Formats: sequence, C-alpha cells, structure tokens
Amino acid sequence: MKFGIIRERKNPPDRRVVLSPTECQNVLSAFPDSQIFVEPSPIRVFTDEEYQQKSISVSKEMEKCDVLLGVKEVPIDALIPNKKYFFFSHTIKKQPYNRPLLKAILEKNIELYDHEVITNSKGQRLVAFGRYAGIVGAYNGMRAYGLKFNLFNLPKAETLKDQKALISELQKVKLPNIKILLTGRGRVGNGSREMLDAMGLKKVNVSEYLTDTFNEPVYCQIDASEYNKRKDGVRGNKADFFANPQEYKSNFFRFTEVTDFYIAGHFHGDGAPFLYTREDAKHPNFKIKLVADISCDIDGPVASTIKASTIAEPIYGYDPITEKETDFKNPNAIGVMAVDNLPCELPRDASTGFGEAFSKYVIPAFFNNDEDGILERARMTKNGSLTKRYAYLQKYVDGLE
Repeated sequence: MKFGIIRERKNPPDRRVVLSPTECQNVLSAFPDSQIFVEPSPIRVFTDEEYQQKSISVSKEMEKCDVLLGVKEVPIDALIPNKKYFFFSHTIKKQPYNRPLLKAILEKNIELYDHEVITNSKGQRLVAFGRYAGIVGAYNGMRAYGLKFNLFNLPKAETLKDQKALISELQKVKLPNIKILLTGRGRVGNGSREMLDAMGLKKVNVSEYLTDTFNEPVYCQIDASEYNKRKDGVRGNKADFFANPQEYKSNFFRFTEVTDFYIAGHFHGDGAPFLYTREDAKHPNFKIKLVADISCDIDGPVASTIKASTIAEPIYGYDPITEKETDFKNPNAIGVMAVDNLPCELPRDASTGFGEAFSKYVIPAFFNNDEDGILERARMTKNGSLTKRYAYLQKYVDGLE
C-alpha cells in the first residue's frame, strides 16, 4: 500500500499535514508493507528536509500512490483520477461552494474519504483538529481582551512555535477580576480549558459563578444541559437535549448578566435554541464585552458573530444597537474573535496530534480488511457514485437543492 502526502494547494495556504515525519516513521514500522511518499511543499510546517532526515521519500510522483492524504479541499484541476483521497471536503452539509468539487470527484472516479466522518461504530469522531481550535481560540480570546481594554499586547499565535509557547505568554498576563464563561466539554471546550488552567485561573461551579463575587479572575465551564431547559418544565439532561433539541429553550441569559468574557466552544446542532439573540444583546443587563467564538456559526446561536474573522484581522466589533460591525475598541461594542481556521495558527502541534489519531485509527483499516468499518463509514464516493450512506447528497450534486 503506497500512501502519498499531497501538497496543500488551497488559498489561503494551510501549513498543516496529515502525518508528521515522526508519524510516517511510526506507520512504516508498524506496517512494513506500506510505503509513504511526500509531495514537495514550500509551505508545509514540516519541511521536505525534515521528512528526508527521517528517511521518508520526497517525490512529485503522486500518481504512483494508492491513497492520497491531504487536509483541505483539493482544487479540481489538481485531482488525480481513479485514486483514493482523504481530505476535508466540506460537502456533507451540502455547502454550495463545494458542489462542483464533489461533482468532479464523481466524474473522475475518485474514492473520497472525508476526515469529518471518520467515526467509530457509535458515530463519535476519531480524528479532528478540535482540541487545537480550542487551544488557539482561548489564546486569541485573551489577546483580544487585552487589546480591547488596552491592558496587554500578546503576540499573535501564528508567530509562536507551539502550545508551550502560547502558555508561556499567557502566564505573563495579569487579568482584572473578571468572570470568564466557557461553553462546551468536547475537544474544543476542553482545549480551551487547558489554557485557562495553565494560566492558573480559578474554576468555579455554576452556582458560585452566578451569585458570588471574587477578588480574582475566575472561569466556569458549562455544557448544553446547563444553558438550556425544557419548555415543559420537566427536568432534562444532556442526552435528552441532543435527542430532542426542539423541546428546549435557552437558559443562557442568566450567564450573560454576570459574564465579562465568553469563550464559545460548544457544538450547536440543528434545531437547538440560540444561546443569545440580537435582542438579548440589546438588553441593559447584558454584560458580555468580549466573545471568542471558536464554533463560529455565522448569524447563529451567538448573535454577535455576524461574520468570520481572519488570522490577519482576527478581531472586529459588534454594535448591539445597530446590529452592525464597528471598531472593537468602541466602549459600546462587543469585541468578537471568530477566526474559522484556528488550528492553522498552531500547525506543528495540530499536525502531530491529528497524525497520531490518523495512524492509530485509520491506517490499520487498510491492513485488517477494515474490520471496524472505519473506511466504510468515511467513504463518500465509489465507482463514480455516492455510497449508500451519502446518497442524500445526490440532489445537491445535481444542482437540484
């Protein structure tokens, strides 16, 4: 089995990679029948030389590989027909801008496996960059808070080497006695929590957060069961909420009345209520002045997120009265950090973590006859057609929806 690590060609450039040089070595050691070839790249976070130093072949000849591994979407003109590809296709939610890509994949008889749907038998994702989005998102949020209130000026995350360097910078910061709210207990939320804990911030429970005052900065981490409640008044739980989101309404406003800085690291499912609306943000008791929206759902559950921001320009202001963008330093503005490709700012760590999971869960499936169904669940196309699991995309491919 010949694996090819392809050069990332999408703009803006992405420096991440599926397998680091060390992880390539691990794969070759565990599976002696495998071969790995790395396409030369001037932007990849691990240089061609770093692969060569680990005795990994660097070659332009991706045509000779059986399986091609990338991160972002492959431009249509760079797709090699009749190959197996792994990358984030951003098509499973019928994203309009990638319909031509999925159509081309079918026309070129490509077998597409999407990283986003590499799951276990329970539907839980096995490989993801979420933890690193949480890590960088919390750092960027802290940086935005310092800039908004002229308290400190942290360097941009993209200029620092790794998570350790981000933590080192955060530990130099002295925050006022603010309350920080973090939503989500998954990969993203827990990645953010790593950074808050590394700063030595005190973690408090919901009751303390809502009612007590503190002489130091504190944070509270909550999940869906704590910011939603059933409409019928019956006591709900997290499992019931995810099964029946339409039966719930937001109970989030009580947090907005005491929160200074909000980090949104939750997953928002279809049919779930918004956390806060534009009307909520107009309320005189709405206290939040800075939002790090890692989830970044535009015009969605976090009403102040009216657009994605960029690594180059990561912060904008939201005027709750006009509902328009404004200078984030405006005293009446809610500062918003909503970069939608945060792991790109920590490419070395993110690639290392992603690759460890990929080689643990996915690579073995090519050698054990896919005994756990990993490949079958992630395979979107085969023999020029959508697979049964993804047949719901046919009208999308045909331009009928």
